Amino acid sequence: MAGSRAPVDSRSALLAGASGLVGRALLALLLDSPRYRRVYVVLRRAVADLAGHAKLVTTRVDFAALPALPPVDDVFIALGTTIRAAGSQQAFRQVDFDAVVGTARAARAAGARRLMVVSALGADAASPVFYNRVKGEMQQAVVTLGYDSVVIAQPSLLLGDRSALGQPRRAGEAWAQRLLRPLSGWLPARVRPIRAEDVARALLRAALEAAPGVRILGCAEMQPR
Repeated sequence: MAGSRAPVDSRSALLAGASGLVGRALLALLLDSPRYRRVYVVLRRAVADLAGHAKLVTTRVDFAALPALPPVDDVFIALGTTIRAAGSQQAFRQVDFDAVVGTARAARAAGARRLMVVSALGADAASPVFYNRVKGEMQQAVVTLGYDSVVIAQPSLLLGDRSALGQPRRAGEAWAQRLLRPLSGWLPARVRPIRAEDVARALLRAALEAAPGVRILGCAEMQPR
């Protein structure tokens, strides 16, 4: 019909991890989308430039002792660190397992129906590699929480400018951008380094499609269409 606009509805979203590469890209997409009327962001620490949008509500929380979360429709969790940045395997697990699962559980208790989570390529609860094992255990845990729809993104190395977010560059990602990006066309899509913005777009697309059940998004599915 002439003059028709993009569909508008009254969905609300909760985002955890808005200070990271994928989280910041997700936040921009959610705020720009006509499908969402309200976007709640939970943060461990204050982030100076996360303010000023009519849709946006930010709250500082302790992820080890989450308060009751607002009722929302969709939950996006992009929390994650590295063992090096965290300082120990235990500290890494507190972020990549405890905080992720705790947020998903609290949001479900508040009525959320759809969950979108950033995991990693190689996630496997039976893996001998600690990083991959924790990611796999997290995946196993979140699918048991009773969501109608669970979407798990498994990106390879992320491409993006962490320095623009005030974060140190991760050694593996810096190496990938220097050496692998020029060769990315020769790499299989399932292992190719991927832009954080493309991961965010794929997660938002999956949320809006709202297919029931559990869906794993590999790198090939998240590449630009």
